[in-house]
Amino acid sequence: MADLVLSLNAGSSSVKFGLHRVSDAATMPEAVARGAVKAEAGAWRLSAEGSDGTPGLDETLAGASDDPAPAFARLLAWAEEASGGLIAVGHRVVHGGPDFADPVRLTPARITAIDRLTPLAPLHQPRCLGPIRALAAIRPDLRQTASFDTAFHRTMTGPATRYGLPRELEAEGIRRYGFHGLSYDYVAHRLEALEPGSRGLRTVVAHLGNGASLCALKDGRSVDTTMGFSVLDGLLMGTRPGTLDPGVLIYLMREHGYGADQLEEMLYHRSGLLGVSGRSSDMRELLGHDSAGARDAVDLFVHRAAQQIAVMATSLAGLDRLVFTGGIGEHQPDIRAAIGRRLAFLGVVVDPAGNDVGDGRISADSSRVTVLVVPTDEEAVIARDAAAVCHAG
Repeated sequence: MADLVLSLNAGSSSVKFGLHRVSDAATMPEAVARGAVKAEAGAWRLSAEGSDGTPGLDETLAGASDDPAPAFARLLAWAEEASGGLIAVGHRVVHGGPDFADPVRLTPARITAIDRLTPLAPLHQPRCLGPIRALAAIRPDLRQTASFDTAFHRTMTGPATRYGLPRELEAEGIRRYGFHGLSYDYVAHRLEALEPGSRGLRTVVAHLGNGASLCALKDGRSVDTTMGFSVLDGLLMGTRPGTLDPGVLIYLMREHGYGADQLEEMLYHRSGLLGVSGRSSDMRELLGHDSAGARDAVDLFVHRAAQQIAVMATSLAGLDRLVFTGGIGEHQPDIRAAIGRRLAFLGVVVDPAGNDVGDGRISADSSRVTVLVVPTDEEAVIARDAAAVCHAG
């Protein structure tokens, strides 16, 4: 009997995937293999390795980069060969809007409803829909499910969900949604496994990567987050500015003639670490480069992260635990240490030796706040959701 789920996580230049074995709804699925589908030099590159690091897939398919069907057909065949038959294919969808609060089985009507949300996430939503539509065309009988990045934050209430705008705009869907929900979902479950009975701790999770945000957790639920209506808000990111005075946009429109398309291109692709440094969006490269621009970008990233962690602590009325995850959060000890130093007033003390190892607890014994590094696994959450949706009928 099939017990594997193929999870697809579409990004800007590739689709990460995971093959997970599902046991029961209470346990996070076990990773069997991980990989990616990438468009490279007019061809599709498929690569995967087993959870033990053994090679599982390494193929290049010639074909137009705007036609993903051959690549996903091959990926599906590989996954079904490995599983003997999949339970389902699950997808990460960035925006669930006001209506999608739970994972769903994808039907033509639901795919259309997800597509209607594209104005809320104009760059990300089409990337999520691409693999869904490709697989639906290849295998109409294949069970597909969607897990929404916004859904985890539906537990936010009151002022955490609102802007100071005319009330009628809220009825139109202009509100704070929050993102990176699959990552926060995984970390919340992992924290309970690592520290049983700790759900009541006032916890800030820092998902730091090319996209970055924070989530304030209480009782395993989101009570506040730094991203809002879009993925542009909050922390400085690889190519996105984070929190920005709207007056800057009005100025650019009036004085430089910027239209919506120019603003979108600048805010999504030319800002953040790349814009400030004038060099790169890659934190690893910036940490290794001794230029004023690189230093300024790193300093701003750390400043914003520490500042907003303190804001999240305000929403929690205190801070008991700080958790780093994501590409930067998991792999850059210098950034963790710098953020920790700025949060010393809250009782954060990072242990240098533990921070260098970067696994599990990295706070010093004298720290009033427990500081952890917890690797995330969005694909595991997608697989768990897909199995639950399919088993529920």
